[in-house]
Amino acid sequence: MDGARIVAAPGQEIQQAVLDHLQRLAISVGAPIRATVHDDLAGCVVPLEVSADGSSRVTGEAVRVGPRPSGAGTPGAGQAGAGTSGAATSGAGEAAAGASGAVRGSTGQVGPAPVAEGPGADARDATADSLLADAPPEPTATPARGFDAVAEEVLGDGPLTETAEGAKLLTGPMSRINEAVRAGRIDTAAELADRTLAEATAVFGPGHAEVLHLLELSAYIAYLAGDPVRAFRLSLDVARLRRQARDGEAAYDNVRSAATAWRAVRDPEEGLRLGRDLIDLWTDLTAEPGPAADDPGPLESARARMVRLTDRAAQAAARA
Repeated sequence: MDGARIVAAPGQEIQQAVLDHLQRLAISVGAPIRATVHDDLAGCVVPLEVSADGSSRVTGEAVRVGPRPSGAGTPGAGQAGAGTSGAATSGAGEAAAGASGAVRGSTGQVGPAPVAEGPGADARDATADSLLADAPPEPTATPARGFDAVAEEVLGDGPLTETAEGAKLLTGPMSRINEAVRAGRIDTAAELADRTLAEATAVFGPGHAEVLHLLELSAYIAYLAGDPVRAFRLSLDVARLRRQARDGEAAYDNVRSAATAWRAVRDPEEGLRLGRDLIDLWTDLTAEPGPAADDPGPLESARARMVRLTDRAAQAAARA
């Protein structure tokens, strides 16, 4: 999807993985996402719309298409393009085809594939089951990083807190925050997160696992609210604390969140200032054993963006 490969988690249908991904995109942009799903084996293209609350619908008739040229795709894999406000952005992702009719919405939970309703649905469901049975095994999924990992927590049904003492105080507030995010009420989620963070800090102290977890969630909500600078600073602060605690895995997750927020900062001068802090910490992490050292590509991409930002800043100064 948008150039990134979508892989279903163990026990998860590929349709559900695609719907979950589209729901996260809808939450991040605050608008429904429209996607066109192309299944090579079924030989059809289906237009879908997925909203931030997880509801989805078919926006047009499924269209039968001929087989794609040899080498154009992997058997069992589909092509999907996604966009917002009707603007399509081409991209590739694995998907099983849907069918015309209403499609039950994704809840963000691993479970049965969405069910098509309408004329001929039983036959289409049987065809989809057959295609899934014949599809080649999916590659092992890599762990979600950065804001993707936070989104999976928000949309999932796993534990809401990090510790037993945190569960007593924070289960209710965390549940309300997640519900607000899932419903697209980002301003409400931000207010609840700020209030809960202040309460948790007063009770547990600033370095407690629950406080760090809430800071991660607050950064994600700030990103959804269109405040990438705050999202960046919160994420980088947590990354520094995680590194001081010698938790390289979690620190790298927070660095990746900071990098996502940083890429949404459009002003080149501010991007350069924030980017220096990001790359300094990121470089330090790569010098230590852990996932940052094993994954050098994203850091090189960030350095390449710094070069582009430098060029843009110079051009802006020349025009001034």
